Amino acid sequence: MEVSVEEAYRGTRRTITLERPGGRQTLDVTVPAGVTDGQRIRLAGQGGSGDTAGDLFLVVRIAPHHRYRVEGRDIYTDLPLAPWEAALGTTVALQTPGGEAKLKVPPGTSSGRRLRLRGRGLPNPRGTPGDLFAEVRIMVPPEPSETERRLLEELASVSPFDPRRT
Repeated sequence: MEVSVEEAYRGTRRTITLERPGGRQTLDVTVPAGVTDGQRIRLAGQGGSGDTAGDLFLVVRIAPHHRYRVEGRDIYTDLPLAPWEAALGTTVALQTPGGEAKLKVPPGTSSGRRLRLRGRGLPNPRGTPGDLFAEVRIMVPPEPSETERRLLEELASVSPFDPRRT
C-alpha cells in the first residue's frame, strides 16, 4: 500500500478491494500516523480462508515526494537561501508535513549544512518522533540587476574571503 509523506505523517484511511475465491471483499484500512516505509499493517482475521482465517499483512511504501525525502522517521528537505541570507543569518518559513515552521539560519551558513528541527519528522506512537533536516542550498540571482552586480563586484574587491583556501 503506497501512501504520501503527508499521509504517513498524519495517518489516513484507505479502502482496499481483494479478489477472494468467494468473490470480491472490500476492507477499510486505518493507516496510523507515523507509519514508516516497509512497516506492516496487520488486519487480524482477514487472511486466507478456511476454518480459521489467518491475518492479512499490508506493507506500507512511502511514495516519492518532490519536496521531502524520508529515512526512517527523519524527513529531509532542501532549503534554498540567497547568499546574503546565508552570510548574514535570517529566519525563514519552512513548509513541513505538519505545517509551516520557523527556522533560524545562523550567520555564516554554507551550502550543504543541515539545520535540524527536532521532533518535526514522522511521529512515533511508541516513543520519540523523528527530526526534520533542512539542507541549505545557496542560490544566486540568475540575472543580477545592475545594482546587484555593482554591489557583488564591490564585495569581491573588498573581501579577503577565498572559498578555495578554507
